[in-house]
Amino acid sequence: MTKETTLCKDSNGESHLDITKCNDVIIVGAGVAGSVLAHTLGKDGRKVHVIERNLNEPNRIVGELLQPAGYLKLLELGLEDCVRDIDAQMVYGYTVYKDGKSIKLPYPLQNYDSDVAGRCFHQGRFIQGLRKKAASLPNVKLVQGTAVSLIEERGTIKGIRYNTRAGQELTVFAPLTVICDGCFSSFRKFLSTPKIDTPSHFAGFIIENCELPYPNYVHLILGNRTSFVLYPISSTEVRFLIDFPGPKPPSISNGEMAHLLKTAVAPQVPIELYGAFLSSVDKAKIKVMPSSCMPAKPCLTPGAILLGDALNMRHAITGGGMTVALHDITILKNLFKNINLNDTEKVTKYTQDFYNIRKPMAFTMNVVADSLYNVITISNEESRKEIQQACFDYISRFSKISEGVVGLVSGINPHRYRLLLHLFAIAIYTVGSMILVPVPSPKRVYAAARLALSAAAIVIPIIWNEKMKGDTNSISESTTSYDVVIVGAGVAGSALAYALGK
Repeated sequence: MTKETTLCKDSNGESHLDITKCNDVIIVGAGVAGSVLAHTLGKDGRKVHVIERNLNEPNRIVGELLQPAGYLKLLELGLEDCVRDIDAQMVYGYTVYKDGKSIKLPYPLQNYDSDVAGRCFHQGRFIQGLRKKAASLPNVKLVQGTAVSLIEERGTIKGIRYNTRAGQELTVFAPLTVICDGCFSSFRKFLSTPKIDTPSHFAGFIIENCELPYPNYVHLILGNRTSFVLYPISSTEVRFLIDFPGPKPPSISNGEMAHLLKTAVAPQVPIELYGAFLSSVDKAKIKVMPSSCMPAKPCLTPGAILLGDALNMRHAITGGGMTVALHDITILKNLFKNINLNDTEKVTKYTQDFYNIRKPMAFTMNVVADSLYNVITISNEESRKEIQQACFDYISRFSKISEGVVGLVSGINPHRYRLLLHLFAIAIYTVGSMILVPVPSPKRVYAAARLALSAAAIVIPIIWNEKMKGDTNSISESTTSYDVVIVGAGVAGSALAYALGK
């Protein structure tokens, strides 16, 4: 045995060769989730070994919007300075455009300090700041390497084999391994039963030296052929994201993408940005990223936890991914703070609780994102267009209602019953308007019924996939509690109870 290796005992008292020192936790992936978790556990005194495939600054077009609830979690974890030194831009809500009309939807932040808002930034700068904070702790070791396999003994994960940048294969052991290697996770299939759907792709580029019509607001444009989003990522740059439904985006290499942007998208861009948009299309480096949706379906595996996009994804239209991940990390921090990680049975039970406790927040953020995307998706179906118009009218006519909807999107008020109330209120408002305005008629009743069925076809499968309950049985419940109480068991009540119960 050389000086670089040490014998470490696992939770069963068996000795293994370990590289450099014994670890409490191994983290695979040093993106947002992995870096924040490493810093959080390191501050709690854990010895953390982080393996990241590429420690260079990432350059991606996703993960650039941190919702206000996510910023509150950064404050809770002591990492708020990571958005203060990267020219991050504060955002205070959304502006939604449709058919030449616009609605301004501010975040419900009346009860918070002035510093609490959304943040938009270059994701790579944010991640590098988080990595720096984590690596500054003496008990956190951040290495560049490619994890190649999990080490399993009698059904328990004991560590990781990985290849260093120089090509050397090393092995590290720890009582707990956290997999958070992102949306393209290499280990997800070993720790869950994932069902990944990719309904669309985002194409993104930067527009420089321009000002948005509503400064410090995220702009969502519901276009005729595609929908797109704009938001500031620095004091001089605006990110432009265009959503292309379907399994394959237009080609960049043969000029199809640029042609579509100039002919189909440009006429729908706010007039204040039209010139800057056209000039940017010709010189910008356009990047494409899939928008994947994946309900959390973890398999309870002793010694291992899934986290971040490796565990759960929702459509990127609302930018809720980082907020959910930070919320999950605060749960892990509180659950694991004072337990002996070598107690495999207890760690497994707390892992089970983690998957259950995270569910309410994740359920709300996922259903909001996936439902919103399905509503704004461009479609030739007349009912889909009617639903889109109904939702636009719904949030534009009632300020308190629009505040509630934005509270859900931002994660500030992620209550499931509020989400369900809004979904049913939109349905009732839409159907009622179609039947009663201008006058009731059999034709309008038929159209309303068709629309209601179309809306149900969008929302119910999303709720079904997410499920209202946790994915595993909780082991710490001491009283009987309920997520939702439904008064009435008629057609609507029974259908809702069945869908949520599933």
